[in-house]
Order: sequence, then C-alpha cells, then structure tokens
Amino acid sequence: MEAVLAIAIGILVASGVWLLLRPRTFQVIIGLALLSYGVNLFIFAMGRPRTGAPPVLDKAGIVDTSLYADPVPQALVLTAIVISFATTALFLVVMIALRGLTGTDHVDGKEPDR
Repeated sequence: MEAVLAIAIGILVASGVWLLLRPRTFQVIIGLALLSYGVNLFIFAMGRPRTGAPPVLDKAGIVDTSLYADPVPQALVLTAIVISFATTALFLVVMIALRGLTGTDHVDGKEPDR
C-alpha cells in the first residue's frame, strides 16, 4: 500500500512539474492542478491512512493513538481541494481573458517563430 501511494505521489508531482514547464497556459494550469493533487495525496498519506479505524478518540484517559486515524490531514486535504478548485477556476478565467487580449495562449504572449 505504501509503495503504491508513494509511486502515485511521485507520478502526480513529476507530471505536474513537467507540465508547469510547458509553453502553453492551459498546460501550466493542468500542471498546477496535478501538483496540488500530489501534495494533497502526500498530506493525506502523512495521517496514517487506515481502513476501519475510528477518526477520533472515544474515551478519556491514556489510549494507544496508533489505533486511530488522524483527522487533521483529512481536514487539511478537504480544505485544499476546495481552495484548489477555486484557484483553478480563477486561472481558467484569467487564461481566457488573456487569450482574448493577446490572441495567443503562450505563457510569454508570443507565438514561436517557425
């Protein structure tokens, strides 16, 4: 499970960084989205994902915390998903406006010479 999770995080982050370095704005936006998905998965993995474990402590006193899932990374990832959705929507609106103003979708605003 850990190896699959680590490989998935690595693929998402590597693909996101590769797309961030592309010359078109849509590719940059998709790269940012993939990078945020990789970071969200990494944060979620830091919370010891377990199946069938209760998320909160049910009694007072000294308990073994390794039997429980950590709810903080789950809450952080949920918040990050909402924020990344809003940021992606904003980037898409800005991209469409810049495409209308400049007539191109290159990051630097110029078409390459061919």
